[in-house]
Order: sequence, then structure tokens, then C-alpha cells
Amino acid sequence: MSTILVTGGTGNLGSLVTERLRAAGHEVRVLSRRAPDHPVDLRDGSGLDAAMAGAEVVVHCASSPRGGDEAAAQHLIDAARRAETVRNIVYISIVGVDEVPLGYYRTKLRVERMLEESGLGVTILRTTQFHDLVAQAVDMAAKLPVVPLPKGVRVQPIAVEEVADRMAELAVPAPSGRVADMGGPEIHTLPELARTYLKATGRNRRLLPVPLAGKAYAGFRRGGNLTPSHASGRGTFAQYAAGRAPGR
Repeated sequence: MSTILVTGGTGNLGSLVTERLRAAGHEVRVLSRRAPDHPVDLRDGSGLDAAMAGAEVVVHCASSPRGGDEAAAQHLIDAARRAETVRNIVYISIVGVDEVPLGYYRTKLRVERMLEESGLGVTILRTTQFHDLVAQAVDMAAKLPVVPLPKGVRVQPIAVEEVADRMAELAVPAPSGRVADMGGPEIHTLPELARTYLKATGRNRRLLPVPLAGKAYAGFRRGGNLTPSHASGRGTFAQYAAGRAPGR
């Protein structure tokens, strides 16, 4: 059994990865600013050296669209070098970070490259969007009488539980480099997914596909966020939506 650090271990994906690793018998250190045993601030790296001591694997799930990912990655890399015991940093990334010029995607790609060029053992998994991210987007848009959605954008959502399973499998001392992408089992347009979700949650709204401008939107329209040849997920968005129905 290994000693494994999980950044973002209280988040949507990280908490599930932590559960799976502990169930497998590993010693798991969940890193957060308020953790009682291993308080760590990835913004400045404080607490990382103590938390990293003796660890063989780091699972890096912490991320924020508001910024700071590159600084956090550099702190992790520096601490892993000092520790001299870390053999594998497992990083969760997004399908299309090299195809869709969205700011957050570009940051994820830069972090990938930082890890690959660090000289440390690295495993990188790119996945498509999680089911709940699509649901959150629809929930936000559905606050209006008419639901505006980007026109012509297709999505291949995947169950976060399945991604957690895969991340736990990869959290071993032997690094795997860039592994095969992981996508959901089906590809649908955003309006199709919105109709499925709104119907399952008992809401009746008119959808309004809206054309947008910009290179990022064009990248999504081209399908840069999709990986049809790696549709390894099993749970469909319709199944996820059914589980969110009132009374469930």
C-alpha cells in the first residue's frame, strides 16, 4: 500500500477518489487549507513539505477557473522534488485543452506541460465534461423564462464516479504518462441534454439556441471537446438526469 496525497480531496472528484483509495487500503492525505492533519495552501505552497514527506503518489484534482492553477502546480512540483519520494503525480485534465482556445483550457494545458517537463513521474488523464457540470449550466440558464444555450455545441458528458474509478486505478507508484482520453458513452447537443434534464426535473421551458462569437466557441462547434473514439463511459446523461428527478 502507498502513501498518497490528494489535492482537492474535498471536491466533487477528489472526494470520490479519496474514498476509493482508502477503501483499497492506502494511506491518503487530503490536502486543504483547513485540513486538521495536513493543512496546505497551494497558493503559496505553505505546509506542502510536511504533507509530502514519505509520499509516493500525488493525485492532483485541485483546480479553479478563477486562476492560480499554474502556481499551485509549480509548488507541487517543487515540493515533490524536495521530498525525493514521489514517483507519480496523477493529473486530471480536460479533453480539448489543445483544441479549444478557452482561457481555463489553456491553463490546464500549461499545467500538463509543466508536469511533463518537470522530470518527475507523471500520469495525465483527460476526460470530457462531467454530468453535473452540464446540469449546473442548464440550471443557471433555466432561471430565465427562456433558456439560452450556445447553438451548435455538442457535449459528451461522463459520470464523475467513473472518472474517480479510473483516477484511483492510475494512482500507483509507476507513472503512465499521457493515458487514453476518457469520454462519456453518448454525444448530444446542449439543447438535447437540456430537454432531457428539464423534463426529468419537472420543468417546462422554451429553449433558445444562441450563436456566439469567438475562437473558443468555434472550437466547441468543431467538436474539439469531444473524443468519440474513447467513449469508454457507461452511465448516460439521461440516467443521471433521472436520478435528479423530484423525490429521488
